[in-house]
Amino acid sequence: MEHTVTLNDGVKIPQIGFGTFQIANDGSTYKAVKEALDLGYRHIDTAAAYFNEEEVGRAIKDSGLAREEIFVTSKLWLQDYGFEKASAGLDTSLRKLGLDYIDLYLLHQPYGEVAEAWRALEQGKAQGKVRSIGVSNMTVKIWQSFVPHFKTQPSVNQIEYNPYCLQKEIRKLMAQTHTTLEGWGPLGRGMGTLLHDPVIDKIAKAHDKTCAQVILRFEIQDGAIVFPKSSNLQRMKSNLEIFDFALTKEEMDAIYTLDQGHGTHDPDTPGVAQFLLDNFDVHAND
Repeated sequence: MEHTVTLNDGVKIPQIGFGTFQIANDGSTYKAVKEALDLGYRHIDTAAAYFNEEEVGRAIKDSGLAREEIFVTSKLWLQDYGFEKASAGLDTSLRKLGLDYIDLYLLHQPYGEVAEAWRALEQGKAQGKVRSIGVSNMTVKIWQSFVPHFKTQPSVNQIEYNPYCLQKEIRKLMAQTHTTLEGWGPLGRGMGTLLHDPVIDKIAKAHDKTCAQVILRFEIQDGAIVFPKSSNLQRMKSNLEIFDFALTKEEMDAIYTLDQGHGTHDPDTPGVAQFLLDNFDVHAND
């Protein structure tokens, strides 16, 4: 896909991708990813804790596309932090995906033995198992605890992001390391009103576009990488049709005013790490 941004390590990444969070590993992920690739998506986002890496890998293999045409992101789960466990976790993701390398590999949650897990990702990059490495769900407080001590700066921070949650403060820190924002929940997952916001609706009518298309276009123009998730073929197609129009400065400014300064998930909340460990066991079937 032509619309790429260049990360701080020089790697080019498609600015719009296809997200696979909460798509089941009962054939549904395989079908959705295969359809996404057929439609023109070239960036697929998965994770160990999505339990669908194998189906993502099979869809990539069966797509008929050359490996280098597809940008693949996966993420290491909290259970596998620490240097040895993280190294093994990366190898497990590679095996499940059936790939020789992963384009972008992230620390999925910023708790526990983050520094040692990061060192393992740095090693994985040096070994050619990963092209870029990054973090996810890092707030200002968490970022300041870990990132200044990293030898390699994260290429991305994948965080909740949409017009109601613009992440202004963490983005100031990320700018210092030229770390790119990847937005999960770009259409306001859990914020049902976003897709019906009157400001966005007015702009959508002016461009003969849907509210979802206007939101995604705003995010692209705001410099973010986004991967809307849908298993609905028509919506998957519609989410890609955002490069034939542009928002004016006035329209961008109008959407910027919608920021509420928070999202649906606060990684700084006490007990989040334990909750995640209690509810996602990536070794349940080992």
